[in-house]
Amino acid sequence: MTDGAEFEKPAYFITTPIYYVNDNPHIGHVYTTLACDVLARFMRLDGRRVIFLTGTDEHGQKVERSAQAQGMAPQAFTDRMSQNFRELSASWQFSNDDFIRTTEARHVRSAQALWQRLKDNGQIYLGAYAGWYAVRDEAFYSEDELTRGEDGQMYAPSGAVADWVEEPSYFFRLSEWQDRLLDLYQRNPDFIGPEARRNEVISFVKSGLRDLSISRTTFSWGIPVPDDPDHIMYVWLDALTNYITAVGYPETESELFRAFWPADLHMVGKDILRFHAIYWPAFLMAAGVEPPKRVYAHGWWTNEGQKISKSLGNVIDPYDIIEQYGLDQVRYFMLREVPFGNDGDFSHRAIVGRINNDLANDFGNLGQRVLSMIHKNCEGAVPEPGRLMAADEALLNSSAALLDRVRASLSTQSFHTALEAIWEVVGEANRYMEHTAPWILRKTDRARMRTVLYVAAEVIRRLAILTQPFMPNGPAQLLDQMDQPRDERTFADLEQRLQPGRAIPKPKGVFPRYVEAEEQKA
Repeated sequence: MTDGAEFEKPAYFITTPIYYVNDNPHIGHVYTTLACDVLARFMRLDGRRVIFLTGTDEHGQKVERSAQAQGMAPQAFTDRMSQNFRELSASWQFSNDDFIRTTEARHVRSAQALWQRLKDNGQIYLGAYAGWYAVRDEAFYSEDELTRGEDGQMYAPSGAVADWVEEPSYFFRLSEWQDRLLDLYQRNPDFIGPEARRNEVISFVKSGLRDLSISRTTFSWGIPVPDDPDHIMYVWLDALTNYITAVGYPETESELFRAFWPADLHMVGKDILRFHAIYWPAFLMAAGVEPPKRVYAHGWWTNEGQKISKSLGNVIDPYDIIEQYGLDQVRYFMLREVPFGNDGDFSHRAIVGRINNDLANDFGNLGQRVLSMIHKNCEGAVPEPGRLMAADEALLNSSAALLDRVRASLSTQSFHTALEAIWEVVGEANRYMEHTAPWILRKTDRARMRTVLYVAAEVIRRLAILTQPFMPNGPAQLLDQMDQPRDERTFADLEQRLQPGRAIPKPKGVFPRYVEAEEQKA
């Protein structure tokens, strides 16, 4: 994040859910954070001041039990597990500006301040809870949401065991917010995405909301309720507050809070949409704080057509896949393969197809052959172009129009359509090369050859700048090979043309083909 004085465009605040530390990071955590990383990188390149927040959710009965099972104190357990998520962010080159932990003093202060505001506004009362609670989900369920297994146990829709719980509890007056939530959704049709998830939430709220139990007394690992330390705050009220903690709550008049709140986007998995699209805006409005601008719920991944689970032994390790396929390659595949918001299948055949066809053959080969021809035939420097013909102008115009197309797609979290738009121009550039055939012009019309190679190089420069948010390495290497200064790689620099005379050394391939182990042995 940079000082706001440098920026003319609105600030941009994007968040992942904070990840529960009772288990190691998996592909689902990666998917959510990757989507946020692309948006954060895009907005920075687009001249916006950005906070990209991620972190860990460290309280609750599930964490307390996991720590006990490891023979550890909860704080020591969360220290170790939270570090796993930091290391994952580093290995995937996520560019988060802040990493928040709910055990931090700044967060405890913020969560207790929100509680006090809700209490002062008459939104909290003391009662007793009797109902079904799933520790694994840290969620309360009504009986009509549960199913009874053959073992007689009650199960939540997620498959988690639900137990009957009776204890004193503070309640939030959620029932009073039903109409105001429906009004929020109606006034802000983009508040929840995608459309199918929005409809689910509206249907749930219309079916009736009951007051929500927001404290527990049967365990102690959590944030104490102000003025009543026998109670700890319900883990979801605690966890959701992280989003305002990071921008300085309860200092709502601070420059940081005023610049970045309400958040532009909370990115979540579809399994936790209810907490973010119902409970969270209700808590905020009840405390006199604006709700976020948008909540988007993405889908889940399967592995070779099967649901991912430990029992099946098909868990996708986030470190193994980037070791096997490459970081840029996996990032590209995960955002290109399926419409974001839908469920997707992670298959070896599909990712190899994307690597070899889209990246190696289409984009990588385009850059390699154009830069190689410039190096060999133009004295190792960007050539001076001559008069542009219709084909040249058409390709340049297509590449110039890309930024608006990509910006529009990403404004609705449509990553696959953004990449499809970019690859349309990759394909157009390859067809341009075949049509103009500079390898023939080298013998018949060297002036025209130089113009063709200049146009192709300029389009490659634009493509590399636009693909930076998706892939942090390959596009940067392409720009290095074109002698593009590091401080001239933002979207504002798309308005300038490639400078003739810049050195083009002998290029190296940036997107190698994936070769199966059997082929390597052969």
